[in-house]
Amino acid sequence: MTWLAETVMLSHGWRRFAIVLAAGALAAASVPPFFFLPALFLALPIWVWALDGAERRAGWGRLFGPAFGIGLAFGVGYFTVALHWLGAAFLQQGGLFLLLMPFAILALAGVLALFWGLASALAHLMWSGGALRVVTLASWLALAEWGRGHLFSGFPFDLLGYALTANDQMLQLASLVGTYGLTFLAALLAASPALIWPADQRGLVRRLVPFFLAMAAIAAQLGYGAVRLETTPLVPRTDFTARLVQPMILDHADWSQGEPEAIVSRLVGLSETRPTPADPGLDGVTALIWPESVFPFFLSSYPEGLARIARMLPDDTLLLTGAPREPIGDDGLPLPDNPGFNSILVIDSAGETVASYDKAHLVPFGEYLPFQGVFRLFGINQFVPGTNGWAPGDGRRLVSPPGLPPFLALVCYEAVFPGDIGDPAGAGFILNVTNDAWFDGSIGPEQHAHHARLRAVETGLPLLRAANSGVTLAVDPLGRITGRLAALETGVLDVVPSEPLSGGTLFNRLGDLPFWLAVLAGIGASALAAWRPRRA
Repeated sequence: MTWLAETVMLSHGWRRFAIVLAAGALAAASVPPFFFLPALFLALPIWVWALDGAERRAGWGRLFGPAFGIGLAFGVGYFTVALHWLGAAFLQQGGLFLLLMPFAILALAGVLALFWGLASALAHLMWSGGALRVVTLASWLALAEWGRGHLFSGFPFDLLGYALTANDQMLQLASLVGTYGLTFLAALLAASPALIWPADQRGLVRRLVPFFLAMAAIAAQLGYGAVRLETTPLVPRTDFTARLVQPMILDHADWSQGEPEAIVSRLVGLSETRPTPADPGLDGVTALIWPESVFPFFLSSYPEGLARIARMLPDDTLLLTGAPREPIGDDGLPLPDNPGFNSILVIDSAGETVASYDKAHLVPFGEYLPFQGVFRLFGINQFVPGTNGWAPGDGRRLVSPPGLPPFLALVCYEAVFPGDIGDPAGAGFILNVTNDAWFDGSIGPEQHAHHARLRAVETGLPLLRAANSGVTLAVDPLGRITGRLAALETGVLDVVPSEPLSGGTLFNRLGDLPFWLAVLAGIGASALAAWRPRRA
């Protein structure tokens, strides 16, 4: 390993770029659903060693010089592998999209890697010898990950912190520090092997101390999780039962080919399923839940479908369904300048919509097309079909339909934003409806579902997640899966959710404050350490 450390330090140019690119690709093995945490412990030290040997330049070269290129290369490798599954959506579209697929994945990886390149450059400006340089890189990298999740609409898929959430016990720490806090810890702990090699004049015990402390921190995380799972009481609700439907509607992608009658018939038939003669079906079900994008049409334009839904629903049952919503003006006509919303509709047994939520955080290039005038010159439209993309809703909020506990509504990838899913105060559960059929056959659906589980742990709320083709989940307030339908499985899932955790979670009360304290302390200590020798 001393040889590897010295090789990385002495490399430059394309050789260094290739080494760090490969290290980033290796680090991606730590993301869900692989969770190969040793890969992160092998990869991040290479970033540290590369910065140890990086040249310092004057002027703008101090910021956009070799150190920036090191972080950029690591990020391109990481994001290309971690997010390769996004290419499956191009296979659904076919045609020109197939030619664009590799370039689009590399372009996305390159854009996201800019955050890591900047973090690497800023860390190198404060670089010092010894163990503090690991804190320096971890602090700036964690800050870059926060920026990636918030700036330019945000894209927080595969934050480094997810590497520390491989099992129920490890998940529990998110209730204290959130996913961004886990991201700081993941970067700090995984970079610790860089302090073992090269040996220099230090003794073996001294070199191993930081790594053993990192292992002790992971052991403490597991211990805390085990105790929390064992000692936290959960109370099943007595006023709420849910049936989640995973219908495998394959016409979701084509509004011109969708057959409303066949789609509604399939959904109604599955919803009324009685697996055994003793099964009551929908009798006693409080909420029937259908996923996102099952209707490639506006329900308001198909009154026969609404009437059939009304006949299906018992008096005390509400349907919570993902559906496009057509905005109607005061004159009763569709608004001409509004393409519609990607929504959750709450429909009662009279066929009336008694509550709704419009998706606020739309997917760029998926649900709306930035710079559409330019892209459409080349025949490129947004992936998700509709009239002209979707309009954003007015923000995340509690939905409070009659007869149900209030809930936080999340459509599709709104569930991947840590600490940004709405105010959990007063909510009885989180509802996430999604359609991951675009990515069938890839790791995407499993990865997306795991991200959603973290929102339950962070808030102390149960999660009900209905997916068109998988993965449909029921998750308790501790993040444990209490019911599941696998990817590409058609069926229904009956669940009785738990009450929210009494008193919520520390993350509910403090949010990302522990994260900010750790990051600012790390950057402050690094700046002070870098300033003192120069002042002397």
